[in-house]
Amino acid sequence: MDCGARPQAGIGRPGPLKLDEAGPRPYRDLAFISAGEYDSAMPLAFLSLALAITLFPLASLSAQDTGFTHADTLRGMVTRERAWWDVVFYDLHVTLDPADSTIRGRNGITYLVVGKPAAMQIDLQEPLQIDSVVQDGKRVGYRRDGNAFFLALTGQRKGTQRTLSVYYRGRPRVAVKPPWDGGLIWARDPDGQAWISTACQGLGASVWWPTKDTQTDEPDSQRVALTVPDSLQAVANGRLRGIERGSNGWTTYEWFVTSPINNYDIAAYVGRYAGYTDSYEGEGGHLTLDFWPLARHRDTAQVQWRQTKPMLKCFEHWFGPYPWYHDGYQLIEAPHLGMEHQSAVAYGNGFENGYKGRDLSGTGWGLTWDFIVVHESAHEWFGNSITTADRADMWVHESFANYSESLFTECQYGKAAGAAYVLGVRKLVKNDKPIVAPYGVNAEGSGDMYNKGGNMLHTIRHIIDNDSTWRATLRGLGATFRHKIVTGKEIQDYISAHAGVDLHKVFEQYLTTTKIPLFEYRLDGNKLAYRWANVVSGFDMPVRLTAGSDSSMKLSPTESWQSTVLPRAYADNFHLDENFFVETRRTAGTN
Repeated sequence: MDCGARPQAGIGRPGPLKLDEAGPRPYRDLAFISAGEYDSAMPLAFLSLALAITLFPLASLSAQDTGFTHADTLRGMVTRERAWWDVVFYDLHVTLDPADSTIRGRNGITYLVVGKPAAMQIDLQEPLQIDSVVQDGKRVGYRRDGNAFFLALTGQRKGTQRTLSVYYRGRPRVAVKPPWDGGLIWARDPDGQAWISTACQGLGASVWWPTKDTQTDEPDSQRVALTVPDSLQAVANGRLRGIERGSNGWTTYEWFVTSPINNYDIAAYVGRYAGYTDSYEGEGGHLTLDFWPLARHRDTAQVQWRQTKPMLKCFEHWFGPYPWYHDGYQLIEAPHLGMEHQSAVAYGNGFENGYKGRDLSGTGWGLTWDFIVVHESAHEWFGNSITTADRADMWVHESFANYSESLFTECQYGKAAGAAYVLGVRKLVKNDKPIVAPYGVNAEGSGDMYNKGGNMLHTIRHIIDNDSTWRATLRGLGATFRHKIVTGKEIQDYISAHAGVDLHKVFEQYLTTTKIPLFEYRLDGNKLAYRWANVVSGFDMPVRLTAGSDSSMKLSPTESWQSTVLPRAYADNFHLDENFFVETRRTAGTN
């Protein structure tokens, strides 16, 4: 769902920045980590501004909106003020006050100077305010441009690692319709107690904490220290490392993420939870499972959330090992539908199967499993481990997560059931605008990135027509791009290279246009004339004809008319395999 730099794919990176690895320890009130607390022996690679421009070409997207603003550019582009520094570590400390819906805190930012220094862009959305910025014990000057602050730093030398702290406060934007129209959620649980959460994909993490708000740069690790009233608990990403109960009625929960994490994934959950634990023995070894339902829902959760283990088993089969064994897996009840917060998945589906009790496919299969458990957890592979550099390529996150629903159905009930599910959601495709949006302006394409994107992947599976190859390709994506920032093109190139067939025109058709390929044909006895229409130039996707349940034959149409003589069985019972997301039209035209 909707709601940062690792190196470009293929560029090496050091291991995660490590603090105290001895397990939970007393909370320490630090403005930022000291120089001795991290290992800086190995420099980090980072996308330079020139590379970022290369990664965000102006694709052929004339059908997209172009009314973007200066603010959109500041939010979506790797500006000069972002390109010269690479985030190493975030040290976030936030107090959340349900009495007046305010927050206050600080973020310690450790970074590597990788280019020629300029002003530093830090993002924090109105109406939040920065109180001060401190580096080396001295206040740093800054100017504000909407939701971006530009810090006037001195003494920044390429190759050095520095730390500064941003102190801030205010009443953050309240989510209107989370998780789609996000922000802070100040809710009440069924017992009337405070229940707080965050959901900010798309909108950006800067809606509640100061950060470099771009998917192109992620810290290698992060601390999240949440201070809340004593009557409540606070849950965040990674593992709980310490709890400090103050004498003033407030308690601080310190969480730590040891892996790279995109900043919209950092989440705060505050409520009266009754947590319980389990474990899963998977491809990566022993994985801890931590579940956080509200106290009144614990018994119900222990039944409904049993689906977690078969989900993990299925996705490890298709996508490779769960990406965050060191940080564990958490499922947390939230006052909104759900979000893919890394190692801390938000759940609000009412402990029932389907999508809020409905089967999106209309086949019945969607009511045999919990949509949020399956879909949001799939993002641990696609979206969290493999993250796109630009939001315009969000299909990499959502198309694969949508397709995972079909794969999970297949894992549980067989291949025919999985196919029926993905074909069922095909009816939800709108073809309102292209799936790929303009680059560099924090834009998102059509919601068709879900159902149309999932059907595109299902189609590609049938183009390849070899499930061993298809599985190896999906697992290869998980291994090759593990914990990396990618572009949509890199994913397309990888699949094409490993599928045994050039799929670039297929991706271009389904992702950058609103046209569904039209298979035009003419049948005269057993003589078939055929071609592709309503397609991009050079479109040559192979397709399969079927006759009954056991017979099939492949054709390789182009935009030019071709002809073939069909076996009598096909001439008498002619139709295209429905697993290909295409339309057909019989025509009286000539070849």
